[in-house]
Amino acid sequence: MKEPLFVAFSTQKGGTGKTTLTVLVASYLHYVKGYNVAVLDCDFPQFSIKDMRERDLKSIEQNEHFKALAYEQFKHLGKKAYPILESRPEQAIENAGRFIKTGMPLDFIFFDLPGTVNNSGVINTIATMDYIFCPIVADRVVMESSLRFAVIVNDHLISTGKSNIKGLHLLWNMVDGREKTDLYHVYEKVVGELGISILKTFLPDSKRFRREVAEDGTKAMFRSTLFPPDKTLAKGSNIDRLTDELLTILK
Repeated sequence: MKEPLFVAFSTQKGGTGKTTLTVLVASYLHYVKGYNVAVLDCDFPQFSIKDMRERDLKSIEQNEHFKALAYEQFKHLGKKAYPILESRPEQAIENAGRFIKTGMPLDFIFFDLPGTVNNSGVINTIATMDYIFCPIVADRVVMESSLRFAVIVNDHLISTGKSNIKGLHLLWNMVDGREKTDLYHVYEKVVGELGISILKTFLPDSKRFRREVAEDGTKAMFRSTLFPPDKTLAKGSNIDRLTDELLTILK
């Protein structure tokens, strides 16, 4: 049986969108691209993704439109929603291994990790990832924190061979406007000098990334653990381009 890849959108700075990215990419790969995905919610104690799944399920139970949509999706895909497991970060790898042994076919396991590298358990979990994608935002405080995280991972784990990490990539998120400005190019030059790569795809700053399933079913959804982003809302979001670029790396 093929071993799944361990992937994390991780950084030590909050507010960069790592949880949203985890959900969007996991849902797009599972429901649109046909891959088999699982998510390990390690962001103790809030477990944001697990809570999102519960909200999604509640919305479906109360809305006939979403019930029909879920049924049609199941008929088309022939598989259920991807599993979401809760875990403390220091126990994540053990719990992932136990889940893999159940025999469920898996291509990727996404880990939503807490924003700290001061915990040895978190560091050990990060070191076990196959790939890490670090979301960055063009804000000085955020950039300094994110770059410190990336440098620590690169210099102390990847370069020393003390980890399983095959790739570390930064990802521009919440980009203001349709294109990156000169400020982004300045930051990219600094990152390049550190020997760290940045994905070509960037995600725009848009309220659509926070739109979940509405209980009354009146609004199209974008961020959901049970459905992919609405096709209309997905236009211009770059989520399709992002997943295609990620697959070129993960394959």
